[in-house]
Amino acid sequence: MGTATRTPIWQSIRDSLLRDIAERRYGPGDKLPTEAALARRFGVNRHTVRRALAALADDGLVHARRGAGVFVARAHTDYPIGRRVRFHQNLRAAGRLPAKRILAMETRAPDTREADALQLAPGEEVHVYEGLSLADEEPVALFRSAFPAAPFPALPEALNRLRSVTEALKEQGVTDYTRAWTRLDAKLATATQALHLHTHEGAPLLRTLALSLDAGGRPVEYGRTWFCGDRVTLTLTDM
Repeated sequence: MGTATRTPIWQSIRDSLLRDIAERRYGPGDKLPTEAALARRFGVNRHTVRRALAALADDGLVHARRGAGVFVARAHTDYPIGRRVRFHQNLRAAGRLPAKRILAMETRAPDTREADALQLAPGEEVHVYEGLSLADEEPVALFRSAFPAAPFPALPEALNRLRSVTEALKEQGVTDYTRAWTRLDAKLATATQALHLHTHEGAPLLRTLALSLDAGGRPVEYGRTWFCGDRVTLTLTDM
């Protein structure tokens, strides 16, 4: 006679947590109990709980935030990419609360890509604005934008104050700007990017490279953005 196959304990814990999520005991964005609390609940050691949580993470159902805990994944946020891309507008349209956290602001010599994209002459500088984009306080993207410094001497102060490229450029006299082009590719998160985005090193990221022009056709922003592949769906539009 054959021996009945027993379900591994970690799989039973995974299935129990999966039922909790499916029945909305823990909803999107909710924090799960700690490993210690789950170990007490199921009468197992923390290693077994950790394996069950890892299986849920592999299925995209939860994600860990370094130092904060494990959270139920939210539905992907649709982020339109078209002629006009506005971070705050896009997030609000998706029902999310937008925010930006500044990581760095400096005026320096451009790198080769920045100089070429912004059509800068030798010796001209750029303002570089780097930061973290958040939706409902959850990190969804890292960004780095370069602007020609000469036409916009007060731009860094405006960006620090307003946290909005659209509003800051408007103060500098740019009432409208549109995308000349956008390029998309896939990247793996570096250790530093993973730390900022509360994900793991090697996690899939969607990178966009884009150039924006003012109404007169002059380059005003060369931007690079790294979106979390498990939190954002980029949607191409003609708008």
